[in-house]
Amino acid sequence: SKDGDVGAFKRRRATELKHGRVSMLACMGYIVPEYFKFPGYLAPKADLAFADVPNGLAAISKVPEAGWCQWFAFVGALETNIFASDASRDPGDYANAGRLGLPFADGIDDPEKRKRSLNAELANGRLAMMAITGMFFQDGLTGSAWGDWSLYTDSPLRAFENELGIQAPVGFFDPLGMSKDGDVGAFKRRRATELKHGRVSMLACMGYIVPEYFKFPGYLAPKADLAFADVPNGLAAISKVPEAGWCQWFAFVGALETNIFASDASRDPGDYANAGRLGLPFADGIDDPEKRKRGLNAELANGRLAMMA
Repeated sequence: SKDGDVGAFKRRRATELKHGRVSMLACMGYIVPEYFKFPGYLAPKADLAFADVPNGLAAISKVPEAGWCQWFAFVGALETNIFASDASRDPGDYANAGRLGLPFADGIDDPEKRKRSLNAELANGRLAMMAITGMFFQDGLTGSAWGDWSLYTDSPLRAFENELGIQAPVGFFDPLGMSKDGDVGAFKRRRATELKHGRVSMLACMGYIVPEYFKFPGYLAPKADLAFADVPNGLAAISKVPEAGWCQWFAFVGALETNIFASDASRDPGDYANAGRLGLPFADGIDDPEKRKRGLNAELANGRLAMMA
């Protein structure tokens, strides 16, 4: 919308409203048949009863050809008559339709209440579009509208479903499909990287917070006449670090990476022989397996939060 084309914006908004309304109805179409189906026959000549129609995507195979023709005719009639575009009206506002776009329904006269209701409809429609997409995927992969993901036996992610960090509510979260090839080595490398980034981010968050309340007395770099109190908080501190300080940092981090945090394929990701809990060098580990698993899951979750923070 950066070109400021009002006509194009209105057309996209009207399309968004239509898709949202259809998606809300579609979500209801997934839910209601789980609890109620009409008695009698959907297509008497085809001996097809409502009770014989499965829920979800499988229902498509049950619709007779005449049924598809009826649907196209019905939707076409709505589009060309009830929901005909009118440039003089707001997007999604039709002369012959009222609230929620229902044909011949009453509208909302109060401007403030109407605005609030339309905003709510847009928000609910967007949620419904995401929801129905998820329902389609779950149905397609598990064979059932409310299928158990355990039925998706072909999932390449099963190799990692019992790994640390697989936590509610999203479970194994890999929207880019980077682990779909089932490469265990690549997964372990990414998990070790995630743990390192999370640990560094937790320390970095503390590095933002602590200087607001406490700074060391004395000098950070006596030769440069740089006191700890002179170093500002946040990104501005970068400009205060002398060149020798950067060299010290690179040497220190390099020594940690090549000695303390050296990769070992025989150990779990982020588990180092010379480091204990939270990856602290020479710290004690956690001997109790259950407590260790709980602590590592908590560390992963907190690290993810710290990376976002």
